[in-house]
Amino acid sequence: MSKILFITAPYHCWGVQVVGTWPPLHMAYLAGAAIESGNEARIFDAMNKRLSFEDIRQEIERYRPDYVMSLDYLPVTGAISTATVPDALKILDIAKEINPEIVTLLGGPHPTFMYNEILEDDNNHVDFILTGEPEQTLKQLLAALPQGKGKEVKGVVYREEAKVVANDKQPHIVELDSLTPAWHLLDWDDYQYNVEPCGRMASILTSRGCDMGCAFCSQRMFWREDWRCRKPEKVIEEMAHLIDTYQISFFTLIDAYPTKHRDRWELFLDLLIERKLGVYLLIETRVEDIIRDADILHKYREAGIIHVYLGAESADKDVLNSLNKGTDFEMNKKALDLLRDAEIITEASFMIGFPHETWESIENTIASAKYLNPDIAVFPVVTPMPFTPIHAEMKDRIRVFDYSKYNLVTPIIEPYDMTMDEITQALGTCYMKFYCDKVQEIVALEDGFKRRYMMSAFKHMMRDHGDNFDFEAAGLTMPHAVNF
Repeated sequence: MSKILFITAPYHCWGVQVVGTWPPLHMAYLAGAAIESGNEARIFDAMNKRLSFEDIRQEIERYRPDYVMSLDYLPVTGAISTATVPDALKILDIAKEINPEIVTLLGGPHPTFMYNEILEDDNNHVDFILTGEPEQTLKQLLAALPQGKGKEVKGVVYREEAKVVANDKQPHIVELDSLTPAWHLLDWDDYQYNVEPCGRMASILTSRGCDMGCAFCSQRMFWREDWRCRKPEKVIEEMAHLIDTYQISFFTLIDAYPTKHRDRWELFLDLLIERKLGVYLLIETRVEDIIRDADILHKYREAGIIHVYLGAESADKDVLNSLNKGTDFEMNKKALDLLRDAEIITEASFMIGFPHETWESIENTIASAKYLNPDIAVFPVVTPMPFTPIHAEMKDRIRVFDYSKYNLVTPIIEPYDMTMDEITQALGTCYMKFYCDKVQEIVALEDGFKRRYMMSAFKHMMRDHGDNFDFEAAGLTMPHAVNF
């Protein structure tokens, strides 16, 4: 029996894990696949435990694994986790320093697309990159390596002397319910949702893939325009198991597109309502699906969905068209209003930092966010990941090449009419101008679930924002009347 150690990168940046910590579901799936194939597995979640590279070194020395695997992983961010790649590579370097015989493995969206760049750099100590959906590839690789046949496995990329060799792609797993995450390898005390009413939190998947064409995201390419789903009954069984075994109170659906098929989605909601699991759900979905589901949004709330994230992105028609969102400003407004009427907390994103950004367009973005009036607004800085369609469009404006900065917070491109420092200042301005009004709105609410939830969320968000932005330099202050 071989031993494989899965390690999350000890990466942290502003905006991630502000209101909670999410379990590394992708690694739980991989560990489950490793165990199923007859190996011993361990998950070392250095990210959520806030551990260092020295802690990682000690864990590798203590466990003495045959294999060490890392991913470009950030919680709840789907296929845009490039920022963790440098730290993931450093983990594999450490493994090789400790024992050159350890086989080092790397997976995730960035390595799937950028394997040449990674493997052509002799400073990176990666034996195999697992491209695309990794579970089947890992099982086959772990079986083949002891026989000296690892380089024959579909879905892997490796070095052959000075050449990078990419094998044929692995077919997708047809039956997603055949996968069993190794839930027992997670330290559940580490995964908490810190917003009132607070509690342990799990991440689950009800589907994989996305066939939408958003220009800033790699989901469509990573999943090869494929979308597959689990049976709602199986998902409910998994949730019940997690509730009974690990006392889970919150579930985040980290699907790229959980609501794609209305009939299946409504069945999932009906089963949740029927089972009365007594938990809260947070989801991300498409604006058009919320409008489609106007007549069943009461089921969302009855099923326990309390928080829905939507990508509004911009009020500018030309910007939305360039992002290939397939939505418009009026649709965004309608979806948010519908969710508000259904008494569901809304969160919406509004991108800033485009090549043609100006202070005037920044003010327009703030005005648009205020008009759409989500309960929570986030303002990601446009980040042309090197494998997304917008990268080619913005390539001549890219000024930052350190992938650890590709975190949707650090400016990567330089607009024609603003400096990158001004984009950072604009980011703080967006948050403060939106939340100065929003906090007063929430304070004025009658005491109840929404007020307590939002005040708790704002407490965490404002503290985090205040630690990362010089608001006084931007001429902005929080209202003194607000007492968190």
